[in-house]
Amino acid sequence: MVTASRTGSLPEAVRALYPFQGSLFTPEGKEHALHYLDEGKGEAVLMVHGNPTWSFYYRDLVNRLRSSHRCIVPDHLGCGLSDKPQDDSLYHLEAHIDRLDQLIRSLELPFFHLVVHDWGGPIGLGVALRHLDKLKRIVILNTSGFRSNRIPLRINICRTPGVGRWVIRRLNGFAGPATVMATAKGLTPAAKAGYLAPYNDWNNRIAIHQFVKDIPMDEGHHSYPTLVTIEKGLEQLTDKPMQIQWGGKDFCFDRTFYREWIRRFPNAEATYYDAAGHYVLEDAQPEVLDRIADFLSRN
Repeated sequence: MVTASRTGSLPEAVRALYPFQGSLFTPEGKEHALHYLDEGKGEAVLMVHGNPTWSFYYRDLVNRLRSSHRCIVPDHLGCGLSDKPQDDSLYHLEAHIDRLDQLIRSLELPFFHLVVHDWGGPIGLGVALRHLDKLKRIVILNTSGFRSNRIPLRINICRTPGVGRWVIRRLNGFAGPATVMATAKGLTPAAKAGYLAPYNDWNNRIAIHQFVKDIPMDEGHHSYPTLVTIEKGLEQLTDKPMQIQWGGKDFCFDRTFYREWIRRFPNAEATYYDAAGHYVLEDAQPEVLDRIADFLSRN
């Protein structure tokens, strides 16, 4: 189980919003532990977060579902309450998928539903494609699982060698602005503190920087082949029930991405929230929580 030094490091106001006792998993042959939530009983729901969030992003969905479902919510390596080793090579897309794959196998789930957001899209879908026989329903929240040549200028600047590292890791110039830019409704002081708590110094911001660097925009990028494999595998998901919940004021995953999901999965249940931002679970409550709960509870 998570030691007191991990959960205890969170501010009291954050612990009030995140009242969970997590677990630790160390992948075979590795020395770095992943933190994850395992809350409730029933059909398993795997919730996969993106950048610069952590399992905190799903706190309200866990509270909504844990009376009827088993909620499995990992923190990626370098994120949330997981270990934060300083080796850049540990943060490639394929490595994230492999670690999550090992966690799922260790839990011996007979089947699971999947909820993905932001980087959780390629990571979660990459894992799901390895477990098609266990995958039941999919919920898509402002994410991608395919190639795109669209990238906001402000994110592209953070990819600039030298400059990006200094802005993100020294100035917290990615996670900090996200607490304002990723939500249209705004966050309470406690929620803002929750998103920022694990990323309070240079070393603890390594994954945030590495995720930005790992966006595969061209064929020469080391994660490009992995993304291509995921994109080609999406057609294997067409027989899986899918729900799409989309914040329309997302400056990064804009309507272009939403339309591409609809094109690929025309039978998906899709809801577009004009007034919600990238953090759609923050901005579109309680409707988005109710829709997801209803969708995942169907036979």
